[in-house]
Amino acid sequence: MVEAAQATEQARDRPAGRAVWTRDFRLFFTARSVSMLGTGMVPVAMSLGVLQAGYGASGVGFTLAASITPMALLVLFGGVFADRFTPRRMMVGADLVRVVAQTITAVLFLTGSPALWQLMVISAVNGTAAAMFQPGLASLVPQIAADVQRAVATQRTSESLMLLIGPSIAGLLVAFADVGVVFLIDASGFGVSALCLMLLRLRGRPPAAVEGSMWANLKEGWREFRSRTWMWGVILIWAVMGITVFGPVLPLGATLISASHHATGYGFVTSAFGAGTILGGLVAMRVKPYRPLAAGATAMFLFTLQPLSIALGLPLAVMAACHLLAGTGYAFWGVMWMTSVQTQVAPEVLNRVHAYEVAGSVMAIPIGQALCGPVASLVGAKEVLTVSSVVAVAGCAVMLSVPAIRRLRRVSPTP
Repeated sequence: MVEAAQATEQARDRPAGRAVWTRDFRLFFTARSVSMLGTGMVPVAMSLGVLQAGYGASGVGFTLAASITPMALLVLFGGVFADRFTPRRMMVGADLVRVVAQTITAVLFLTGSPALWQLMVISAVNGTAAAMFQPGLASLVPQIAADVQRAVATQRTSESLMLLIGPSIAGLLVAFADVGVVFLIDASGFGVSALCLMLLRLRGRPPAAVEGSMWANLKEGWREFRSRTWMWGVILIWAVMGITVFGPVLPLGATLISASHHATGYGFVTSAFGAGTILGGLVAMRVKPYRPLAAGATAMFLFTLQPLSIALGLPLAVMAACHLLAGTGYAFWGVMWMTSVQTQVAPEVLNRVHAYEVAGSVMAIPIGQALCGPVASLVGAKEVLTVSSVVAVAGCAVMLSVPAIRRLRRVSPTP
């Protein structure tokens, strides 16, 4: 007992950076950074490539939907497979599949004009691979970093930076080289990611859930998810906000901002939001609230400024400042949420529980994106975003009003 107490005291005295920047976290950080750079580049490159091939805006929509749909439908099975076969195997396998898929895409663009069905099939393969990769992220971080919140914040900050610079790099490569070059870089990034993940030395690996059928494993994950009021409560609120807030804000925001301030203005405002997500991640590295979800929900009130500033038609500089604050609040909430998920759930079911919360968060957004256009044509885009602002405030208030969410305390990773 004395030795354990001394070890705990030494861990407290250890500099925060040393608790995060271990050999294994550096490998993980590299894997996520290079793959997320590709994630930031590919939507731009794919959209431009589809348009250059003559398939129009509908072709772009079909191609992007072909990636999102399998992700939403199959991520639950990804959680089961991660628990059955270990997360790292699933993540490395998913990366290798995407190396092949993106290499084929690059060859198709470099050697001619690919058919739309080919791009849709490849997008579906990538979406399936993403569904197999995503659940494992939840259980990997606690195995490679002693300070989970700081590790998550560092990871999220890097991802935000990559997503911020990725579209600009893709635009330059398409303009001065070829669409296919972007996909070659993306394939290389997934190759680097797979190599880094294979080199990880994981500690405290949970046993694989090899017993029972697939259905039994899914039911166990659902029971664990349902037993946590704070988790399903947040996801239920997030689903409503996905339809009414997160879904409409991007397409309607792009339409209104571009109409008033042209494409350069929209790019400026979008960059401000991206810079805010970086700032929010940096804040989350330092601030460790006793009640993380209460602090995160409070910060999410700032996100209301994004749809509200667009609806009010504020001057471009003021709108950009609002987006900066919105991105900061959104990123801080994201770190508080992921840290809570990764430290509050037992390792042997964490991947499946994470899959349920990802599915609940992702599925609602396409519904909001699909409905916002027809609704905006009836009542007006500004009116829709005004309602989005009100719902965003209400959603944060409801999260803070639920005792299980508001009172959740910060804990160390579940042993």
